[in-house]
Amino acid sequence: MSKIYIEDQVFEKVHYLEKPLEKGDYENCTFIHCDFSDADISGILFQDCTFRDCNLSMSKISNTAFRNVIFKDCKCLGMHFEYCNPFMFSVSFENTNLQMSSFYQLKIKKTKFKNCKMHEVDFTETDLLGSIFDNCDLHAAVFENTIVEKADFRNAYNYSIDPEKNYIQKARFAVAGLPGLLSKYNIDIE
Repeated sequence: MSKIYIEDQVFEKVHYLEKPLEKGDYENCTFIHCDFSDADISGILFQDCTFRDCNLSMSKISNTAFRNVIFKDCKCLGMHFEYCNPFMFSVSFENTNLQMSSFYQLKIKKTKFKNCKMHEVDFTETDLLGSIFDNCDLHAAVFENTIVEKADFRNAYNYSIDPEKNYIQKARFAVAGLPGLLSKYNIDIE
């Protein structure tokens, strides 16, 4: 069976668990108010695509390629991005709920996260070099052996990052974020 190639298309209000997205390559496409929750979009290539007001929670994304993809106002609960195709993996998130998602061992340098809810997100062994966390809630997010060098956490909050277990050289933090760097010492900062 040959793969399809779709370019410059807009998809609106489609429920992909009921009507599966055809396997293939999607370039410069926009998905608006689509429901991908629990759907299988494995093996699909999304290049220069935008997902707006979509629900991708718990979608199956094994070997899915996200290349220069924007997620805006989306719900992405429990997504395992580490199963995606890592070649040229490039994403950005704005006003998106990423609770309980995982970026385990991914190289996502210079990724932008803006106004995102990121409770319990797994960044274990992730390369976040130069990434930006602008007004992001990182409550209980896991940072272990994570590269956060030159990352910007100045407007992020509720994070806990152990400087002894992560690579934080030249990362940027606000003074208000100091408790998140020193939480393991159980000290009071006033």
